[in-house]
Amino acid sequence: MFIDYAKIHVHGGNGGNGCLSFRREKFIPKGGPDGGNGGKGGDVIAVASSELNTLLNFRYKKQFFAEKGQHGMGANKTGHDGENIILKVPLGTEVYELDEQNNRKYKIADLAEENEDVILAKGGKGGRGNATFKSSTNQAPRKITPGKEGEEKYYELELKLMADVGLVGFPNAGKSTLISHLSSAHPKIADYEFTTLEPCLGVVKVDEYKTFVIADIPGIIEDAHEGKGLGLRFLRHIERTKVLLFLIDVTSDNISNKYEILNNELHSYNTELDKRQKLIVLNKIDLLAHNEKDDFIDHAKDELKNICDCAILAVSAVSGENLQKLKYTIKKILNL
Repeated sequence: MFIDYAKIHVHGGNGGNGCLSFRREKFIPKGGPDGGNGGKGGDVIAVASSELNTLLNFRYKKQFFAEKGQHGMGANKTGHDGENIILKVPLGTEVYELDEQNNRKYKIADLAEENEDVILAKGGKGGRGNATFKSSTNQAPRKITPGKEGEEKYYELELKLMADVGLVGFPNAGKSTLISHLSSAHPKIADYEFTTLEPCLGVVKVDEYKTFVIADIPGIIEDAHEGKGLGLRFLRHIERTKVLLFLIDVTSDNISNKYEILNNELHSYNTELDKRQKLIVLNKIDLLAHNEKDDFIDHAKDELKNICDCAILAVSAVSGENLQKLKYTIKKILNL
């Protein structure tokens, strides 16, 4: 199950209390203070891991409390520190601290590198035992301090997939078929709209040593940036991509209009996407009559060149026509 959002509650461990103790041994009836300090409470730490690709681990367990520090002991023994809690999250997870009183959230981390981490809640410091208060003027202090409380916080975790190429298109444009033929991914494929209900990643092998990652997201419809269809929920997964691949059904009416709608939706969602490299792919050329195919494709390309200065390819995801050319075109754009 693909989960790309979670809300969690974390609490650092409380520090252990300092100890009130005096040395009591045979022949030493009035030994000095020997109360040890309390141990520090454990931290709650989020760590990025390539072993995960979803936030499913946080679907049912949402509260995480680190271990308390041990109380100090006599004989100047310091209590042991509480164990940290390590929360593994997928690469590409953004961490937002919630300010529920003001109904706001603040981004504190973007965990995009392997083993990158961030402390979500610090454990409390351990208290001081009475031995630390001994001085020349106070040889038998009875003062100690309690351990500090650990931090308590609430967070939102949002996953943005790490991919080189983002596959963008209307429902039923053939995105799932394309990614299944380019890579080893196996998304659901059917002849109806919104077959894809969650993002899918595929690794495309160009040659023996060169690969790139392509992300297929559910189909975009007009006004997706306003919440229509499924687009709004999943558009964030193409924000990290280097190349936007616009997949358009070549048999559609007004192909240039289809591209403009898709491009406008991305622009309305995030203007930073305007800076991405773009590639237009006309799919389903196997449905065109053989004697009309070349003229039809040339006309569609001329129409698109007037509104987009980018590479345009015509392919068939079903028959495999020009898919190898598509791989090498993407390789060139990515400068692999």
